Amino acid sequence: MSGSIFLVGLMGSGKTTIGRALAKKLNMRFIDSDHEIESRTGASIPVIFEVEGEASFRQREADVIRDLTAMDNIVLATGGGAVLLPENRAFLKSRGTVIYLRTGITQILQRTGKDKNRPLLQTPDPRKRLEEMSRQREPLYREVAHVVIETGRPNLQYLVHAIMSQINVKPAPLPSPLPLNAHNNDNPGNMDNSIDSTDTDNVNNTMAPITLQVELGERSYPITIGRNLLRNAELMAQRIAGKRVVIVTNTVVGPLYLETLTNTLRQAGKQVGNIVLPDGEEEKNWSSLMLIFDALLRDKCDRHTTLIALGGGVIGDLTGFAAASYMRGIPFVQIPTTLLAQVDSSVGGKTGINHPLGKNMIGAFYQPQAVIADTDTLQTLPPRELAAGLAEVIKHGAITDAAFFDWIEANIEKLNANDSAAMAYAIRRSCEIKASIVQQDEREGGLRAILNFGHTFGHAIESGLGYGKWLHGEAVGCGMVMAADLSQRLGYIDAATRARVAAVTAAAGLPVVAPDLGESRWLELMQVDKKNEGGEIKFILIKPLGTPLITKAPQALLLETLRACSNTTG
Repeated sequence: MSGSIFLVGLMGSGKTTIGRALAKKLNMRFIDSDHEIESRTGASIPVIFEVEGEASFRQREADVIRDLTAMDNIVLATGGGAVLLPENRAFLKSRGTVIYLRTGITQILQRTGKDKNRPLLQTPDPRKRLEEMSRQREPLYREVAHVVIETGRPNLQYLVHAIMSQINVKPAPLPSPLPLNAHNNDNPGNMDNSIDSTDTDNVNNTMAPITLQVELGERSYPITIGRNLLRNAELMAQRIAGKRVVIVTNTVVGPLYLETLTNTLRQAGKQVGNIVLPDGEEEKNWSSLMLIFDALLRDKCDRHTTLIALGGGVIGDLTGFAAASYMRGIPFVQIPTTLLAQVDSSVGGKTGINHPLGKNMIGAFYQPQAVIADTDTLQTLPPRELAAGLAEVIKHGAITDAAFFDWIEANIEKLNANDSAAMAYAIRRSCEIKASIVQQDEREGGLRAILNFGHTFGHAIESGLGYGKWLHGEAVGCGMVMAADLSQRLGYIDAATRARVAAVTAAAGLPVVAPDLGESRWLELMQVDKKNEGGEIKFILIKPLGTPLITKAPQALLLETLRACSNTTG
C-alpha cells in the first residue's frame, strides 16, 4: 500500500475542499479525478455526459483511477460514482488509505443546488435522485473505506484533524473553536463551518438555537436544540400543528416544566390538556399506556389532537406508542428533558413499552412531527441522570466518529459539570450522527442496529436486575465496556482501545463492572433481543474505534467477557 490517501463519497460531500486542505497539511500533491478527466479529454464533465453518455464517462474515469492510484504520496478526490466499477474499488482499496466522507442529503443539496456542472442532478427531483444514489452507493463506499468521516456540519480544519488522527498521522493542535453563529474565512470551498472543536469557553449563553433535519421523505422533521425553548411561543406555533394538544409528562418533570410549557402553548393559540404518569422505567408498561388512552377517550380527543412528550426516554417512548396507536395514528412532538432523551431516544421514531421477558419488545416505528430540545432543562437533572445520558453520547463517538470520541475524552470534565456550551455541542453532534443513521435505515433493517452498541449486554442487565434498579444509560455504559472487551477478545481492537472505552465510561460516572447474573441467566436474557436471528445472539462491536461491526461471537469468548466484566461464574 502506498502512502496515498483516496477520498470517496457522494457529490457535494467535500472531497475537493477537504482534499486540498489535507494535502496542504501533509505536504502532499492533491489531484481531483474529475479535473484529470477534463484535462485529458479537453471537455467538461457535463459535455462528456451529453456527447458520450455515462457509460463512456465511467470508462474514462476507470482509466484515470487506474493511473492515479498507482502514484505515491497523493491525496486523490474521486468522483461520486467512482466506486461503481469493481476494478476501481479494487485499486482504491489495495493501493492507499480510503476515506469515506459521509454527508446528509440536505447538506449536499445546499452545496450543489445551483451547480449546473453536476449532470446527474439535472432532473426535476434532485433530492430523489440523490437518495437513489445514496442507497446504491453507500454499501460500496463502506466496502472500500478504511475510515469513515461524517462531514455534515463540522468546520474544515477539524475535519482535516479528524482524518489525520484516524490514519495515524500526528495532527497539529486543534484550531480554536467557532461560535455556533460564526464562520471561518479560511474555508476555501462550500463546507459548513459550524463549531466542531474542543474549547467552548468563548461560546456565550445567548447562542441562537440550531435546527437539524431528519430526512425521511414525507416523514421528515426538524430537531431544534437551544436554550429557553420551552418559553418560545413562536417556535411552538411553528412546530406543533393543530389547535388541540395534550402534554404527557410524569410526577417528576411535571412540577418543573408543565406549567411553563402550558402557558407557552396557550400563547401560541393552543388548547392544552395534560396527562401526568408515575415516574420510572418500571412504569413503561401496558398500564401506563392505558392511562393515556383512558384520558384521551374521556376527553373526546380526535385524530387532529397532537400529543406532546414532555420528559425523558420513558415518557417519549410511551407517548410515541400511544400516538401511533390512538385512532391508528395521531401527531406527536418530542420535548425531551433528560440528556439521554435529547441525544438519543427522542430521535428516530422508536416507540414502545417493556415486557417482563424483554425490554422494548412491544412498540412501533412512528416518527414525531418535531423534536424540541431545551438544554436549560438539563440544569435540573440529577448527576446520576446526567451520567446516564453521557453513555449515549460516548456510544455515538465509539461507533461512528473516533474524532468525536477524542473530543469526549478531552471534555469529560466539562460534560460532567454540565457546562452549557460543551453540552450543546455533545447534543448537536449526537443528533447529527443518529439522524444520519436513521435516514439510511429508518426501521432497523441493517445499519441502524449499530446504535445498539452496548445494548445487548445493557438490556440484559436491566431485565435481570428488574427495570429501574439501574438506569438505562448506566446499563448501556457498562454494556459498552463489555462490548469493547468482546471486541478485543475477537481481535478487532487492541487492549489500549478497550481501556479507553472503560476509562471514559468510568470518568462519566457510569458503572464499568456488571452485576453477577450467572452465566445461564446472562445467555437467556441476551437471547431475547430484537437483533437476533435464528436464535443466535448478535452483537454490535467496534473494529476499530469509530467503526461498527454487527457479528456473532463464539460462546467461549462471550463467557470469558462475562467473567471478566461481571465476576460471573458458571
